[in-house]
Amino acid sequence: MSYTIEEIAKSLGAQALGDLSLEIDAVSEPQDAGPRDLALAMKPDYAEALPKGGALAAVLWDGADFESFGLKAAIIPARPRYAMSGLSKQFDPGEGFAGGVHPSAVIDEGASIGKNVSIGPLAIVAKGARIGDNTVIGPQAYVGTNATLGQGCFIREGVRICARTTLGDRVIVQPGAVIGGDGFSFVTPQESAVERTRSTLGDQGESESQHWERIHSIGSVVIGDDCEIGSNTAIDRGTIRNTEIGNRTKLDNLVHIGHNVQIGEDCLICGQVGMAGSTRIGNNCVFAGQVGINDNIFIGDNVIAGGATKIFTNVPQGRVILGYPAVKMEQHVEGYKAIRRLPRLMKQVAELQKAVFKGGDTD
Repeated sequence: MSYTIEEIAKSLGAQALGDLSLEIDAVSEPQDAGPRDLALAMKPDYAEALPKGGALAAVLWDGADFESFGLKAAIIPARPRYAMSGLSKQFDPGEGFAGGVHPSAVIDEGASIGKNVSIGPLAIVAKGARIGDNTVIGPQAYVGTNATLGQGCFIREGVRICARTTLGDRVIVQPGAVIGGDGFSFVTPQESAVERTRSTLGDQGESESQHWERIHSIGSVVIGDDCEIGSNTAIDRGTIRNTEIGNRTKLDNLVHIGHNVQIGEDCLICGQVGMAGSTRIGNNCVFAGQVGINDNIFIGDNVIAGGATKIFTNVPQGRVILGYPAVKMEQHVEGYKAIRRLPRLMKQVAELQKAVFKGGDTD
């Protein structure tokens, strides 16, 4: 599908310059762009690559002289990076899933299927499941007993949505994610060594052999509207109360959300983040890759945690943290600088010791 420069600019709410009738088939990086591609040269550094390609039009920054780059047209959005959201949506070719219900799909007669729903090859929809209008269920996906999917959801290949799970409207679930598996909950008949160690912070007392009994997860998972769940992410159902994820929160690939966790709205959770059970997360939090979060703690609104941060205690709202264990980011950076200076400092101390001992020897 092709769009004119004028149509693209209008959809983005951006300024258009030059030949507005120029037709565009795709977006491209500047050095790879052809004459029917829209080059993404949103900064002067990116524009340096324009001569290496053959673009006739580009997305540029405010104040750029498009003609100086040999272009016939340009689009100038107010916030160029934000324009990527609209552009990528407009030119996304999709996954190629066919409409309707594939003959190999298995749909229980007790399931409720809305209007204009697409269900792909070998997908399974169990008894009591409710699928909202305009939802797409990809090949080999599974929707469990009494699960509910809202309107306009997009469930990719091989997703597992377990029994009693609820997804809001327009939720996107990437391939291989599992939502609603049992939580990791086990208990011993008597107080375990782990429990004693937790209270003593080191001494486990007399060790004795004990077996672990599972605690069944009879809660569920509730995910709000406009959320996105990354590939191979696992979200455990609650033990008694539900595991909950707020509206518009986005989870990257390989994220693990433990049982009973409550996550607020508009959070961004990057790859390999792990949240232990019963943690509560506020709104607008950002956790970079490999952040680990202890169980039964609270993290306030607008907290940002840098990559590989390990959070063991409550974090007040608005805090920016980094490190293991987590501290204020500026404190961690200063501490790291001090560690790098230690070898030189130790050498200076050794030289001072040598000088002192030498100076004190009067025999």
